[in-house]
Amino acid sequence: MNKRNLFRGLRAMAYAIVLAFIGPTVLTSAFKNQEHPMYIPVLGVAILMCTASIALGFWGIRLMVKGLFNEE
Repeated sequence: MNKRNLFRGLRAMAYAIVLAFIGPTVLTSAFKNQEHPMYIPVLGVAILMCTASIALGFWGIRLMVKGLFNEE
């Protein structure tokens, strides 16, 4: 068992969970304020947060599997 990869995977999953809650909240806020001049930038940030959450989730799972099965 490679503890370094396991903990890196857990940390990535923690960031993914945080982004999974913040991203949709910002997205909802952007859709509620469509007439605001900052609508497009906030929408872009929200979409990036949601995409980063998905990517970090997959990366974290991959690192945890590598850590558990001792792959290098």
